Amino acid sequence: MDKRIENTIKALEKNHFKARYFQDSKTAANTLLEEIKVTDKVGIGGSMTITELGLPKALVERGNEVHFHWLESTPEGMDRARENASKADVYLTSTNALTEKGQLVNIDGTGNRVTAMVFGPKKVYVVCGINKLVDDIDGAMKRIKENTYKNARRLNLKTPCAITGKCNDCDSPQRMCNVTTIIEKKPTKIDIEIVIIGESLGY
Repeated sequence: MDKRIENTIKALEKNHFKARYFQDSKTAANTLLEEIKVTDKVGIGGSMTITELGLPKALVERGNEVHFHWLESTPEGMDRARENASKADVYLTSTNALTEKGQLVNIDGTGNRVTAMVFGPKKVYVVCGINKLVDDIDGAMKRIKENTYKNARRLNLKTPCAITGKCNDCDSPQRMCNVTTIIEKKPTKIDIEIVIIGESLGY
């Protein structure tokens, strides 16, 4: 574990979060699957990191009740999944950026993901690769704005960033950057743990 990761974990613990580090994604995914009971209802916030770890598929195949709007095919189904995810036993998501001072910075379109990170589920795992580590809030915002276009293109949105590859602070009806949150300390009513993986994961 390099010094930057060590400092980030110490800062997270100082901010009252649980935090741990895994060198590789396979070990991290297997550990999470061991800790999540088969009887747990699992909610998942939109996350390429969680998907890349193979957790949605593994949880569904072993019999967990999974609420993940990416698995739904209709707008109504997606809305139900978002609502049920916010009341799950376990919630899995990532963060757009994690500062070395132990702050979680996120920008959301709908707001379901950032809401569930602070209130609702009984247990929240926030999983992120080392590519999301930044120095401070300014670095976090810069990182998020530089990477938002990737999600816009993945979703085939008609936003300026999907075309140019750069944030334009747009007024597009399909704009993804609607809700910005900074979690400075652990929210008082939720059990939240930050899992850092020594690989580049997600956007």
